[in-house]
Amino acid sequence: MKSQIIVPPPLKPGDLLRVIAPSGALRELTTFDRGVEIWRSRGYRVEVIPQINDRWGYLAGNDENRRHHLASAWHDPECRGILCARGGFGSTRILENWNWELGREDTGTRGHGDGGNKDEILSASPQASPRLSLPASSSLTPKWIIGFSDITALLWSLYKIGISGVHGPLLTTIADEPEWSIQRLFDWVEGRSVNALKGCGWGGGVANGILLPANLTVATHLLCTPIQPNLDDVILAFEDVTEAPYRIDRMLTQWRMSGALSKVRGIALGSFTNCEAPVGIPSFSVEEVLRDRLGDLGIPVVSDLPFGHEAPNAALPVGVEVTLDADQGILDIIN
Repeated sequence: MKSQIIVPPPLKPGDLLRVIAPSGALRELTTFDRGVEIWRSRGYRVEVIPQINDRWGYLAGNDENRRHHLASAWHDPECRGILCARGGFGSTRILENWNWELGREDTGTRGHGDGGNKDEILSASPQASPRLSLPASSSLTPKWIIGFSDITALLWSLYKIGISGVHGPLLTTIADEPEWSIQRLFDWVEGRSVNALKGCGWGGGVANGILLPANLTVATHLLCTPIQPNLDDVILAFEDVTEAPYRIDRMLTQWRMSGALSKVRGIALGSFTNCEAPVGIPSFSVEEVLRDRLGDLGIPVVSDLPFGHEAPNAALPVGVEVTLDADQGILDIIN
């Protein structure tokens, strides 16, 4: 098994990066400005859209405007990467009938998903390194999209057409990351290898698979939609925040009953932040729920890996081949 994913060309200081807010409205600017400064301090030209503070209810502007900002950044030939401001909710709204090839809503494929020349994109020959090149016949320009939480929808949609993004810190969260986590993100997008991550192995051996990181809640709501990718042979990596144990139970039960886990090779679990039961309410702990719902699948599981809403949030590349060692508790990228 080799990943067919296309990893965008490595970034280098001087490259132009565009900041967009495809999901929730910004709530305060202090952490956002600190995040922008981290990227600028590394030598990048960071362009923040003038509408970054737009608000439409809980969204960072209406769907048409947020879709336009994504399309503009995606098709700007000078822009090498897209930095997402924050999560929240909203990216799935702008992906309804979205077409990456066109960079806009594809009214000709309404109800039929991404469209685009997916088969052509995925025809690149596998190599020892996961960093492939786009076929010359494709009009798509691969560029980095970086974020997590609600940005899961963008990352999974992009993965469906064979392009890798990074499940990693947002501009509103990166300043709270430890230095090693920030360096890990820059190492990956600048073309360097990254270290294995260590967690708690549940036993069950070792599996190789294609890494597909996600926020559990967002990913659950992508099941059976055009954005859901093929889950055969993947290593799912889940994290979440402020979800009570019974809701985690309900989501994982849906994954089980839908058959979505039937060909998954392993599961990597990050932090489940503030997922305690309400005080005074009888409940399992979130750890007990995870063990109960995932421990009998007969596949390797590693928990307590350092990624999620609570720092550290180690960058995880989407769609690359990894090894999950549930005996040693290790998640490692195969270079």
